[in-house]
Amino acid sequence: MAIRSIRATVYYHLEPRARPRGLSLANKLIALVILTAAFLAILETEDSLREPHETLFVSIQLGFGVFFLIEYVLRIWAAADDPRFQGKRLGRLHWMLTPSAIIDLVALAPLFVTFASTGLYWVRFARILRILRIVRLGRMSRAFDSIIHALYERRFELFIAFIIAFLLMLFSATLLYFAEGEAQPEAFGSIPRSMWWAIVTLTTIGYGDVYPVTFLGKACAALIAISGIGVIAMPTGILAAAFSDAMQKRDDE
Repeated sequence: MAIRSIRATVYYHLEPRARPRGLSLANKLIALVILTAAFLAILETEDSLREPHETLFVSIQLGFGVFFLIEYVLRIWAAADDPRFQGKRLGRLHWMLTPSAIIDLVALAPLFVTFASTGLYWVRFARILRILRIVRLGRMSRAFDSIIHALYERRFELFIAFIIAFLLMLFSATLLYFAEGEAQPEAFGSIPRSMWWAIVTLTTIGYGDVYPVTFLGKACAALIAISGIGVIAMPTGILAAAFSDAMQKRDDE
């Protein structure tokens, strides 16, 4: 019974859903550690800061990794008190397969990647993962859960918007391949090559590294560029409506 009581206390302090409102002191500490770890991971990418203090950075990152490992183990242990998994066989395994638990597990990867490989590629990969630990802050906010739910409710509209955007990009690339393929074979000599221009143009970025030079190509590009406004506006409107619904629902609650 004493162990169950301790486990229930750990669950209450580690799981934001267990509290009616606000974060526990433990979760506030975890959020602070996440922010500090991400900030130091950003500084670590600067060679002039890292190289003179290599040992210090490694020691600090090792400390963060051990901290997150202990937290993850405690969350697994306390998952038995989660109402979503109580009474289920392999309830802790079910918890480990939830999105938030998978994010927690990914946050542990730098601890093993850094010491398992000294290759530059893997070292950079570990640094990126350290910075992405900041995503874990999402579990600390009920507003974040509301937004995720709102996006899920609008998944069909978003899917249609992305399908329309993809078809328009494909059509644009095909059109420029026809209009510019002979004049600029390096940039528009195939539909896959033209796809880069179509993506950059329809998203209104416009790097200017490739552009049409023929009259037909310019005419097509003008129409495609105007169409790009709609491609951006459609998912933007859907996302804005989803965020508004989520905030309204949170205020009502």
